[in-house]
Amino acid sequence: MHHRIIFGDSRDMVELAQSSVHLVVTSPPYYNAPFDYPGLFSDYNQFLSMFKDVAKEIYRVLAPGRIAALVTDDMLVNGRRYPLVSDITHTMLGEGFRYRDKIIWVKPKGYTRISRRSGVAIQHPYPMYFYPDNIQESILIFQKGKFDYANIDLLQEKDREASKIPIEEYNAKDWYITVWNITNVLPVKGRIEEGVAAYPDEIPRRLIRLFSFMGETVLDPFLGSGTTAKVAKELRRNSVGYELDLELEKVIQRKLKNAGIKTDRLEFSKRTDGKHLRTKLQKMINAQRTVTRKNKS
Repeated sequence: MHHRIIFGDSRDMVELAQSSVHLVVTSPPYYNAPFDYPGLFSDYNQFLSMFKDVAKEIYRVLAPGRIAALVTDDMLVNGRRYPLVSDITHTMLGEGFRYRDKIIWVKPKGYTRISRRSGVAIQHPYPMYFYPDNIQESILIFQKGKFDYANIDLLQEKDREASKIPIEEYNAKDWYITVWNITNVLPVKGRIEEGVAAYPDEIPRRLIRLFSFMGETVLDPFLGSGTTAKVAKELRRNSVGYELDLELEKVIQRKLKNAGIKTDRLEFSKRTDGKHLRTKLQKMINAQRTVTRKNKS
């Protein structure tokens, strides 16, 4: 298997040929999320413009009939809520995708990262003071046209059989419904993804098993810490990942080298449009946390 990591802007995936990817699994950066991407975009329109360009490239490189799965959710920034789920859906439809499904990812109630919103109603137990804590995100599933199921019969038998969905797990863990209960990546010290917004391995693991075959190629245009590529490696798929932040190289290398078959080929390349972002973002995140602690005291 071949795993290719490109440090550069995924608005231009010039390295990939048309229809060369079989599945996209990704999570676009949440617009200026206070504890992940504060101030990354100058305004919401810049975020939407960026995503439109990436969506256009996703449509180009994705094979006919195949799936693009995006993990996202509406974002609260400085007291204003931005409708990412709606706007990302609208953008994907505008680029030609079909809207296939939406899965709600529910996190355990005890693991909310910020819980000040619901406390307002406790302090002021009157109507209009209610602000719920968010323990869910959306997994939006889009399809490029319709899939030709006759293509499954053209696969080598060993690949087809190795790609079978694990039905016992499918039933036991309720893959078959539109609500998935999965523990999020906890913000504990010492984890590989420390300081990086990352989704749990279980999300790409399910999506890769449900929507791709052994030996196919999985793309993540917002690779982050490398979770999608790691899981693709473990499941014997090829992977391509684009990541803008050059400072995540060591994190991605460590995650991929610890995963799957050791003989897999790993290729890292850097383009001139890569940027150094993590140090700057971390300083802004720490400043946000300082303000939050002062407000709580």
